Amino acid sequence: MPHTELYILCTFVFALRVVGHALVRQKSPSWLPSHEHWMSGRVPYRYLLIWQLSILVAMVWTSHSIWTGNGLFARPFWQDWAGFFQGFAYLYFGSMVFRYVHTMATKPERRWFKRTIPLWFHMVLALAWFLFADYHGA
Repeated sequence: MPHTELYILCTFVFALRVVGHALVRQKSPSWLPSHEHWMSGRVPYRYLLIWQLSILVAMVWTSHSIWTGNGLFARPFWQDWAGFFQGFAYLYFGSMVFRYVHTMATKPERRWFKRTIPLWFHMVLALAWFLFADYHGA
């Protein structure tokens, strides 16, 4: 099972992102960045949370499937799609690198980690796509 543990780590890191943002929304702890740092401003939080929880459920389900070697996301069916998933992962990750470079060029006040949390976690999701493709032999 190549990279299974790394996929599970991506799932855990994404879960921390979802929980961290929810914690900031509810309690505003001083040891976490403020709400503005967690948002790109494109999607209201209530919709973002629904999407994030949906993605997290899919990632946990996928993690379980590839860890045990059986279940929906461990089936050979996905091997036919591995190349597509790998291409998507490269495109997704590359677009986030471009977005980061563009943000740094147009909004220098955000260097290096100010208000870029969404961007970094999109890179984590892109890595998860790549690892899923790799698991299926891309």
